[in-house]
Amino acid sequence: MATISVRIHGIYISSGHDFKGHHGGPRGNHPVNSLEEASLKTGQGIEGDRYFGHAENFKGQATFFDWSVFQQVRERFDLPQMNPANFRRNILIQGVHLNSLIGKRFELSGILFEGSEECSPCYWMDEAVAPGLEDFLVHRGGLRVRILSDGILRTGLTKLRVQDSEN
Repeated sequence: MATISVRIHGIYISSGHDFKGHHGGPRGNHPVNSLEEASLKTGQGIEGDRYFGHAENFKGQATFFDWSVFQQVRERFDLPQMNPANFRRNILIQGVHLNSLIGKRFELSGILFEGSEECSPCYWMDEAVAPGLEDFLVHRGGLRVRILSDGILRTGLTKLRVQDSEN
């Protein structure tokens, strides 16, 4: 099992959808709440989030976003004060290449996850953050995961353990 040190910079949830189901209409207006810790439930998601209990075996029970990509967006789009909540991803993490976790099981702060697929950006990113962002985020839009065990996730330094492929 490979182990690396990572930092969780933020945990974000929203009770409603601002973009999903709004095609052709205006975005919604559901606030994103920043948490120091969150309760994650097996097969359900993050308690209080809009995707909690969404569907059986749902690939996006939680979403991760890379801190370094967030910093690149701030710089490239000249948005030094931008809030990471604008991306509407759940977990802002530093220290791991998220696409390397697609198809793998990994443990973070004692919680077991499975990287299901890339969290591809959609056209709403251009409205939610800045024009041109959808194209910029191709192959770096984040990671969608399934939650395979219950636990409490907290911001701060922690360990991420990637399971060997035979596990």
